[in-house]
Amino acid sequence: MVEEDARIRAELRATGELFLGYAPRMDEVHNRNAQALETIIKQFGWPGNSVVGEEGARAAWFILQHAIGQPDLQRRCLPLLMAAIAHQEADPAAAAYLEDRICFFERRPQRYGTQFDWDEHGQMSPWTIEDSERVDEYRQMVGLSSLAERTEQVRQEATGAVPPDYRKRQEEMRMWARAVGWL
Repeated sequence: MVEEDARIRAELRATGELFLGYAPRMDEVHNRNAQALETIIKQFGWPGNSVVGEEGARAAWFILQHAIGQPDLQRRCLPLLMAAIAHQEADPAAAAYLEDRICFFERRPQRYGTQFDWDEHGQMSPWTIEDSERVDEYRQMVGLSSLAERTEQVRQEATGAVPPDYRKRQEEMRMWARAVGWL
């Protein structure tokens, strides 16, 4: 599932579609993977390190993180993931990313600065941060690099894919978020 996600993502990045909206091909992969993960969770609980190994636990988080069309699944799984982290069954950064992702789609400020979006100047920038003075402290606590380092990396990866109309993109995102149940 992770390999397919990465392959489709690479194809969409190459054509420039990845950063211009939620491509239908990516949506299809994410929804199919989310359904499979949900089945696994119902049957076995959160697939942590001792059950599926570190690589499998990372894959489970990755699939959940990309299940953006399934807000209820992401919300339900955050406490499961946090419990897994408390028992050293998952990486602490995984919950930071998921918590921020939920905040991003609910249009609330994020804690760890893991979520980025195009800004009005045509640059990928961190979504609104709840405490910008402490964000690097929070990031360090879960094993993440500084926000400045991550911002540089994200901007390099997103080069050349600037949406032509910032306001239109923001409105399209809000409409999509409402349609799938984030708002």
